[in-house]
Amino acid sequence: MSIINVNGLTKQFGSIAAVNNLSFSVEKGSVCGFLGQNGAGKSTTIRMLLTLIRPTSGSIEIFGHNLLTHRSEILKNIGAVIEKPDVYPYLSAYDNLKLFARLSGMKPTAARLKDILELVGLADRARDKVKIYSQGMKQRLGLAIALVHDPEIIILDEPTNGLDPQGIADIRNLIVRLSRDLKKTVLVSSHLLSEIEQMATHVLIIDKGRKLVDGPSASLFDPSKTIVELETLDPSFTRQQILNSPYGGNLMDDRDSSLVLQINRNEIPGLSRHLVTHGVDLVRLQPRHSLEDYFLQITNQNTDADTYTD
Repeated sequence: MSIINVNGLTKQFGSIAAVNNLSFSVEKGSVCGFLGQNGAGKSTTIRMLLTLIRPTSGSIEIFGHNLLTHRSEILKNIGAVIEKPDVYPYLSAYDNLKLFARLSGMKPTAARLKDILELVGLADRARDKVKIYSQGMKQRLGLAIALVHDPEIIILDEPTNGLDPQGIADIRNLIVRLSRDLKKTVLVSSHLLSEIEQMATHVLIIDKGRKLVDGPSASLFDPSKTIVELETLDPSFTRQQILNSPYGGNLMDDRDSSLVLQINRNEIPGLSRHLVTHGVDLVRLQPRHSLEDYFLQITNQNTDADTYTD
């Protein structure tokens, strides 16, 4: 069941269409990865979903209601973090959360505030002032603020910007938990394609304000066209073994120390066994049919982007 429905959404800035006749839906309980190059229109779309800017044309329905006519009712059930959250550095995480809850018209109990801070991994630092927090901790506090009113939809615009690898992993795991365990619907924009690949159940890709791809992650990639790169100690010997095998027709390219094949994903274990059995010293076998490969393939057709930056 769709919880967000966008139809013909357009936003003009002068002569530039930042978002151009964009239509998509987000399923209830899903993690929708929202992707696009810089200037594709992602942030503009998100700001229209949050009523921070008004569309030039088109419509947005959330929870089955028009966003413009039911704005207050809808926004009460949406939490959002737009890049770096604005918090009060000289207050503790607990006091920040309590303050933002009251600004939203809520009076949560101390137990409720503690539970949210526990959820985002800040319970043991709840009384520390935010000014000594790392950027990752501030991002988690921003998520706590977005969750304090228990919204059904969470919208995140580049939530891992400026984070170290551990901080990125923490945010990713939290997003997965919000969807899987708490049944939240998450729309997340990110430049980190490997992270989106690990957590998204659906992917929406736009370019120059237009939709390129919209669908379940599992159905976007053709497993029969997986690219595999092999690195061995003796590429010439390996090449001959491949050509003399059932996989000979899959060989695509030779490089200095590696070979590239296009193969069905299900055949990769058999390929590996064949090479080892026939005396190939295999250093690395790397499937490259990833979200990054797919994204670059479909967006490279539109590399001459407009100068507008979303």
